[in-house]
Amino acid sequence: MTIWVNEQIDPSGMIYACIACCNETQANDCHESFDKNLTEKQKADGWTAILRIVNSWDEVPVNALKLD
Repeated sequence: MTIWVNEQIDPSGMIYACIACCNETQANDCHESFDKNLTEKQKADGWTAILRIVNSWDEVPVNALKLD
């Protein structure tokens, strides 16, 4: 099973927001939104938006909003 995990990570490496889903289109839209919502200052300070793929719900962070 392929699961897309979108994370917005602050400069200290903590996950600020996380959404996981099985739909690639939805995942790409979410990633675009996460990245777009970061201000230039946040990006300069080290905030990042990451889209990664995992193979199991066990690999998804516990605090993630899980969309199936």
